[in-house]
Amino acid sequence: DAMTHRGPDDRGTHRAPGVAFGVRRLSVVDVEGGHQPFSNDDGSVWGMQNGELYNHAVLREELQGAGHHFASRCDTEVLPHLYEQDGDDLPARLMGMFGLAVWDDRRRRALLARDRLGIKPLYYAEVGDVLVFGSELKSVLASGLIPPDLDYDAIDTYLTFGFFAAPTTPLARVRKLLPGHRLVVEYGRVRTEAYWHYPEPEVADPPLSEREYRDGLLDGLDTAVRRRLMSDVPLGAML
Repeated sequence: DAMTHRGPDDRGTHRAPGVAFGVRRLSVVDVEGGHQPFSNDDGSVWGMQNGELYNHAVLREELQGAGHHFASRCDTEVLPHLYEQDGDDLPARLMGMFGLAVWDDRRRRALLARDRLGIKPLYYAEVGDVLVFGSELKSVLASGLIPPDLDYDAIDTYLTFGFFAAPTTPLARVRKLLPGHRLVVEYGRVRTEAYWHYPEPEVADPPLSEREYRDGLLDGLDTAVRRRLMSDVPLGAML
């Protein structure tokens, strides 16, 4: 509820022994049926996200072919089903911007992930045997479990360079999950690891002409924009 301004259209929660998920939704895809969190067919895996998955239709078709069933057209619904199929490799299958969380009730484990370039934020803190996470610092603080102690070294970095160097935040106990990383909670432990690395530039052989580079850039931009036009509500563009 501390993030109602980010998701004024819907509110969803899931509670079970060992886990509590809460999500606010700004309805973009499947306005009526996209209520989060979503579960798999038998309710043993739950998923939610802040973001958009541009390749969800392709993933949905693949999963339906493997016997998975869907109740909506919402992109988020692919998460629990894709986790059943690919496990911790789930984020590497996604094309989009996201901070996501999946709970596996049978194995008593959680998977969190942030998109490759860190477009969407994801903050977390360990407090005893509890992991608290959210897409805004204020929601992590709203748990009442995190002391408001400040990280003065991080603040000094911000005042010097104009940004908080990841994984630090203004709060001493809270960290940012790095772009292209996942966080796994399992066996009473928390571990973070990279699932993606920025690709090394490739030199064309034979070399491309200026026209080929230009046309390739424009084709790439056209493809990227077309993927991001996925919406059931009016779109705007800001340059």
